[in-house]
Formats: sequence, C-alpha cells, structure tokens
Amino acid sequence: MENPNPVRLLVVDDEQHIADLVATVARYEGWLAATAGSGTDALARAAEFAPDIIVLDVMLPDFDGFAVLDRLREKHGAVPVVFLTAKDATSDRIAGLTRGGDDYLVKPFSVEELMARLRAVLRRTSGTDKPRAAVLAVGELTLDEETHEVRRGGQLAELTPTEYELLRYLMRHSPAVLTKAQILDHVWEYDFGGRSNVVELAVSRLRRKLDTESEPLIHTVRGVGYAVRQAER
Repeated sequence: MENPNPVRLLVVDDEQHIADLVATVARYEGWLAATAGSGTDALARAAEFAPDIIVLDVMLPDFDGFAVLDRLREKHGAVPVVFLTAKDATSDRIAGLTRGGDDYLVKPFSVEELMARLRAVLRRTSGTDKPRAAVLAVGELTLDEETHEVRRGGQLAELTPTEYELLRYLMRHSPAVLTKAQILDHVWEYDFGGRSNVVELAVSRLRRKLDTESEPLIHTVRGVGYAVRQAER
C-alpha cells in the first residue's frame, strides 16, 4: 500500500548529477524529492515544497549553505538539515553542527550512508520516517536490518558490507526486478563510473554464498536486471 504521508526531501547541490542521484534514491524509498542548485533556488523550493528534511551543500554559487540554513530557520522553523560538502576540516564540521545542522557528511559519499543518516535524523527530530520491518524475508532467506545477520535456512552467511547492501536492496524490493543502473546508483558511490560488471560480480558472489545448496532465490532477468524471489511453481 502506498504511504499516504511520504517524507518530503529537498536536495540542494550545485552539482546537478549529485542532486538528481540523491533524489532518485529517495524516490526508490517511497519519498517525495525535489532539487535546487543554488541558495536562492533552495529558499524558493522550500517555500513551495514544504520539505520534512533537507540535504544542503555548503558551497553554493550565490551564498553558502550556512546562510541558507539561517534563512530557512527564519521562514520554516526547525526543519532538519544534513550538510553535504567537500569541506572535511574539523572546524567546518563543527561550524555546520553549531550553526544548526543535524548532521554533516563529506563528499565523496555513499548514498546508502546518506539515506541512513537522513532516516536517523528524522527519527530523532520528528518521527516522520517510519522504520521498516527489522527482518526481511524471502522464502527461507532472512536479513535482520538491526543485527545485519543474513541466514539461509537458519544457516548464518558471512557477507561483505557491499554484498549485504546489495542483498538488502534486492530484498526490500522483492519480487521486483532491479536494473544494473538502479543497483549501481543505490549500492555504490555516485562516481563509480557506470561499470555494471561490478554488479554481475557481486551477484555472483552472493549466489555462491546463498544459492549453491538450495533452490535459487537470486534470479537474473535477461536484458533487465536482478531480483530476489521464490521460483514460480
């Protein structure tokens, strides 16, 4: 069932490909997302879009993210903000947090980590983000999002962090088929270069760890992508 009150995310970054990527991943999560490429644009978009949370770049072409945050606070109250920036000095991090930011992430970044931080900020500040079920299950395959334990038929599987994120993404969307492009955008960093063969290799490793002794749950849909689901009988 579609969420009647989805999280509304505004992504402010003058690098359009980054803003679009974060917005796209948020939409996969069922959120509504809008983008802005400058401070002036961000203030206008915030007024019309009424975001629940904002990803805000510090270095913008007209005025910096700290000034944007000050104006947002004046007009929209305590909307939570996660700073996203290339500036990684400790003084910059402290400035971002002391000026009212709720979190601070440095480029280059993992989109999965950013989404996790956004969900954490929402839980802390407003509770508008409804946590997913702690345990995902497809047939005898289970993934515990709290303990990060993956089991097939009760047997614990040892996965790398990337394999875990790939499996979680597939299981969250089961039985849907996800394309290599979707998987790259969500599991790997935004600047990975579109090398879709890394998806094939990671899926192959997952199969060796999860599907070798049981009915396959990880399926290739030729010309489309991959899915985790039980085979049709």
